[in-house]
Order: sequence, then C-alpha cells, then structure tokens
Amino acid sequence: MSQKFEIVVLVIVCIIAPQEASPAKPMRGWQRLPPIERASAQGSGFNHTSVVNVFDFGAVGDGNADDTGAFQAALDAMGTQPSGGIVFAPRGLFKFLGCLNVPQGVTLEGTYRAVPSHAVGENPSDAPSDGTVLQPYAGRGNESDTPFITLQEDATLRGVVIYYPQQVGNAVPTPYPWSIDMVADNAAVLDVETLNPWNAIRAVAAARHYIARVQGQPINTGIFIDQTYDIGRVENVHWNPWFSQNKAFMSWQLLNGRAFVIGRSDWEYFVNTFAFGYAIGYHFVHTGTGNCNGNFLGIGADMAVNASVQVDAADPWAILITNGEFTSFCDPQFGNSTADHTQVVVSASNAGSVRFVNSAFWGPSNQIATISGSGTVGFSDCTFSAWDAVNQGRYAIQADGTGSVIVSGNEFQMDGNQVQLKGTVPKAVIV
Repeated sequence: MSQKFEIVVLVIVCIIAPQEASPAKPMRGWQRLPPIERASAQGSGFNHTSVVNVFDFGAVGDGNADDTGAFQAALDAMGTQPSGGIVFAPRGLFKFLGCLNVPQGVTLEGTYRAVPSHAVGENPSDAPSDGTVLQPYAGRGNESDTPFITLQEDATLRGVVIYYPQQVGNAVPTPYPWSIDMVADNAAVLDVETLNPWNAIRAVAAARHYIARVQGQPINTGIFIDQTYDIGRVENVHWNPWFSQNKAFMSWQLLNGRAFVIGRSDWEYFVNTFAFGYAIGYHFVHTGTGNCNGNFLGIGADMAVNASVQVDAADPWAILITNGEFTSFCDPQFGNSTADHTQVVVSASNAGSVRFVNSAFWGPSNQIATISGSGTVGFSDCTFSAWDAVNQGRYAIQADGTGSVIVSGNEFQMDGNQVQLKGTVPKAVIV
C-alpha cells in the first residue's frame, strides 16, 4: 500500500508545481497569459527559444500605445535564430503607427485558431475587441506607401484580426497601403480576418504562396497575384460586407472594387473562394511578366456588378473553372450602378483558353457571357438561369471575336435568345 501512495503523491506534485511557477499577471487592463511555449534547445553552439511573447518586448495592447517597436523587436529577435520561430501576440488591441517586417522563417501568430468575422456596421463601438486585433494607422490616404505587414521567405501571418480604426464606414472610403505583402517564396497567410483594408493581400514574386481561411471586406482589391513561377494556392477566402453596408461606402466598392486579381501565375489553384458586392469578382489580367493558367474549383461571386469573371488575358493552356456559382446585378439597397451586368466578360485582348464546367449562373443579369478575342472559350454542363433583365432581346451568350466557342450540354432555363455567333467567329461547337 505504501508503494502505491508514493506514486500518487509524485503525480500530484508534478501537476501542481508548474501552476505555482507561472501565475497570471495583469497588463494595462488585459489579463497576461503565460507564453504558449518556452521550448529551449541546445545544438550547434547556440541557445534559442522557439516562441516569444510580444509583451516581453514591451508591447502594451491597450489600443493607445504604439506597439510597432515592440513587435518589430520580437520579430527581429526570432529572425536572428538559425531556425526561425514564433512571435506570439496574446489577446489585445495593438496600435501601429508604423509597419512590420516578418523575417525569413518567422511566424507572427495571434490567438485565433479559426478565422473570425466581425460585423461592425456604422457604430465604432462594434469594432472588434476580442482576440488579437492589429490596428494600423500608417499610410492613410496613400495606397502607394509601405505595406502594413511584409512577409519574407517562409514567413507566416496567422490567427489575427487586422482592423483600420480610422477607415470611414459611412462615406466614400479612404485609401491605405497594402495590408499584407507577400514578397518571397513560401509565404503564408492563415486564419486571418482583414476586416476593412483598402487592399488586403498582395503576392508578387512569391512562389508557392499559401493563402487559406481568410475573411473580411477589402474595399479596393482583395487579393492580387503576379510573378508566380511555381504553384500558388488560395483556399477558403470569403469577402463579405461585414464592415459597412452604407450606401455611399458600398457604391464606391461596387463601382471600383475587385475581389481577386490574377496576373502571371503558373498553375494557380483556387478552392472555395467567394466575394459579395464588387465591380468584378475574378479579374484575369496581363502584366509585364505574362498571364495566368490555373485550376479554379468551387469559386463564387455574388452581386458582381460589372462581371462575375472578366478575362483580359489567359495562357493557351487555360484557365479552368469548375463548380462555380455566379450572379451579376446590382441591388439598389447597396448602391446605384449603370453597368451592363454580365456574368462573364472575355475581352478583345484575350488570346488564351477559358473553360467553365458544371457552373451555375443566375440572378437578373443582362447576359451570361460576351466573348471577344482570339482565344477559345467553352461552357460545358452549366446552368443558365436568367438573362436579358433589360428586356432588349439580349442573347445569353454573344460571341463576336476571332476565336473558337464551345457550348456543350448546358441548360438554358429561361425562354429567350440563347447563343449568337457573329460573322467573325471561325469555329463553334454547339451541342
């Protein structure tokens, strides 16, 4: 019996001792939590800590003090470690009058393990206050200024909310620099709410970028991708007007905003992405380095006023869109628009291939697709619910380019004109 009693006592001591060694301490109105990890290791003649806490570098997190210096000091400390590490920001309102650079191999991480969403509206008291909230102030009025957060090679931003306290929600919005700038290979943005940025995420010359589980209401541009020479991935991104549905604010966004803009990317993969209330949902553009080819699965755009998908340029080996869901119209509740609401616009500049498979197009649009250019455009096994909202006898699909058109196995659910091929179209397959 004595032997069993000794074993029980040993277990109790092991459980209680760590709790007594690390009591919680208050920090300017915020409860101080112990670091999530303090793993020290020895090897190759150096000591390092794999996780540091921004409070230990002087961060305050009360929404008043400037925490830029404290955060950057913590990031730089991890950047000097041969194997990088994690800079942990506990819950708090962190104010930034400057910008942050996340060094190679370093993760800036907040409290969220799943991406949150906050409905603010026009009441500033509804601004996010739970979890790790980063509040940028720098660059107001100048979108060309230094981005708020720059991610270097193998760097990650994770588990935070980015909220601009000085962005107006009841008038024409104010420009700011990019919120997140991915500038090198393998950079990642995970479980982040970019609640009200002017421009949310830019990934240029960032091969194998990974953007996943991101939400918010970018105003001007949601995601911009270019110079990707090795496969990039974007997954589970949701843009929705949680910050403001004010008519003056939304009218600007509906006239100018673009949810996703893709330039040169070799084998870009999009999965389960969505945007509500933009001029253009998905915009494929030509840049100085080329065009896009890629696989876009389960993507959606609702109330894309000008176009759900606009293709100005595509590679010959195709933009492949499967299981998409699209609407193109303007609800007067959100703003006024004189745009010609069209689901798919293929511009005269396009010389590549664009394929839609098993996708649905509905809502009071004027046309399903207008096709120009010299490339090939195909619709297979798609559903076309409605078009000709202006009652002008519009065709669902109108082609006037010099490329090929394939319309195969689709369902036209409305009585009306379906496909018009003008004399310039050399080849067409309609089944």
